[in-house]
Amino acid sequence: MVPPTAGKGSQKLARRVRLTEEIKRFVFANPGCSAQTIVAFLSVDQNMRNHGLTPRKIGFFIPRYLKAYLTWWQDHTAGRRVYGPTEGDESTS
Repeated sequence: MVPPTAGKGSQKLARRVRLTEEIKRFVFANPGCSAQTIVAFLSVDQNMRNHGLTPRKIGFFIPRYLKAYLTWWQDHTAGRRVYGPTEGDESTS
């Protein structure tokens, strides 16, 4: 059995920071996109296949870490959430 480590979680933090920046960049460029398109962009185009991303995880991640930058609304034709920038924030930083 491996002993517990006392690390500070720098890799976990680095992955979260990169994920937040990539999601913000994609949604600001493509407002009205769904979690499924975000996952497809991250997995295929950004080579984040090792992160285990699913639309469900993105749906939980955005309100938790990006609620200051992104908002969602219901797409009634498809019956799913779509994401876009908040009204006051149009910057990517």
